[in-house]
Amino acid sequence: MDYEQIRQNHLRYLASILPEHVARVSWPVERLKLERTRRLRVLLRTALAASSYHRKRLRGVDPETFEERDLDQLPTMTKADLMSHWDEIVTDPRLRLDRVMRHVTTLQHDAYLEDELHAVASGGSSGLRAAFAFGWEPWALAGIGLTRMMLWDFVTSPELAQYPQTAAIVAANHASHMTSALSETFTTPERQIVRFPVTLPTAEIISGLNTVRPTLLVGYASALGLLAEEARMGRLQISPRRIISTSEPLLPHMRTAIERAFGAPVANTWGISEAGAMGNGCFRGPGMHLCDDLLVVEPVDQRGAAVPAGTCSDKILVTTISNPTLPLIRYEIDDQMTFETRRCACGSAHQLVGDVQGRLDDTFTYGDIRVHPHVFRSALQREAEVIEYQVRQTPSGASIAALGKLIDPIATQRAIEAALADLGVECPSVVLQIEARLERLQSGKIRRFIPLGSTCR
Repeated sequence: MDYEQIRQNHLRYLASILPEHVARVSWPVERLKLERTRRLRVLLRTALAASSYHRKRLRGVDPETFEERDLDQLPTMTKADLMSHWDEIVTDPRLRLDRVMRHVTTLQHDAYLEDELHAVASGGSSGLRAAFAFGWEPWALAGIGLTRMMLWDFVTSPELAQYPQTAAIVAANHASHMTSALSETFTTPERQIVRFPVTLPTAEIISGLNTVRPTLLVGYASALGLLAEEARMGRLQISPRRIISTSEPLLPHMRTAIERAFGAPVANTWGISEAGAMGNGCFRGPGMHLCDDLLVVEPVDQRGAAVPAGTCSDKILVTTISNPTLPLIRYEIDDQMTFETRRCACGSAHQLVGDVQGRLDDTFTYGDIRVHPHVFRSALQREAEVIEYQVRQTPSGASIAALGKLIDPIATQRAIEAALADLGVECPSVVLQIEARLERLQSGKIRRFIPLGSTCR
């Protein structure tokens, strides 16, 4: 079938289920839990019936009586496990890894497989390339998960109706990336969406944004930080009513700088190629609401033991209950996350989590000494005119490249060296300097912390 014909069918399907899913923002805790249980049992039934990999892992599991609390009795799986057993995990026999990889590596624009399936790829910060597949409903749910909090905000904020719905996205611009593909699939005439590849020269992005004058600005956190500085300097002259940060950790000082520069609230969005949206901000305050009717998230420590609310996890385990096409059950993600104990001002019962500030693999190791990225972040935040930075571990310290302007680089270097010495690093040495640009991943993201021996490719 013709791509546009299929896409229009998909749009109609999404429109038919969208009102209920926007209404779910206001569902009570009990109803959300019932929906998770229902979807979890469907996922387990599908995995047992159609995945030889999961049939072995789930031996003895009864999907009809399984509860969310029983998940901790199941083994975990990693990205390496997924890529080693992809053909045994996928539940649609038309999908095979070699075919999916050929599909995603040749994409120039969004495209369907078998007139109904979608596939995306991710290199991630680890550099291990992976592919993920979605069926008809799961792809629509991935789109809904990324946008419904924004739609809910629009419905509950009458003043936004007076502004045209024009969105500008400064991020990846390749159909193998989930956010780019989703925006192509579900673009509608009612909402103009203009994309600017984050790898374009800054001057071109500014010129384009000044022409479009978006009311909604979406972008990588690093790109929004640069745009905030351009707005502060008067070169970028736009007045977005809402701003969405995506794909990279949104640090507190960056959120503040972006909100001050544009005079608009910032909502953070957290998603992964494996599952689509994980959490979305509501523009009512910091943090994000989990999409906990579409997935199950378990915050755990390094050993895989559950951590309580209010405690930052070392990693998370994700079960993709909304995508039985490629069942991921207790799938390890290195994002460090905190379940908040407070309720959000917006009133939503979806679990509030803190903005993800980094990943376990951002931690530097010097012999037996582990150094959390906060050691560097806390010192660099004192450099108020630093827009963005990249910290590369060295054998005895770090080399830090920064964008912007340094006020007191020597004091900042010494502060970091002192913190490293306090942790036991012998004779630490830190170099901090301004660069014209920072190296980006192939996806266009910036990897802020690069451990010794690794690259940011």
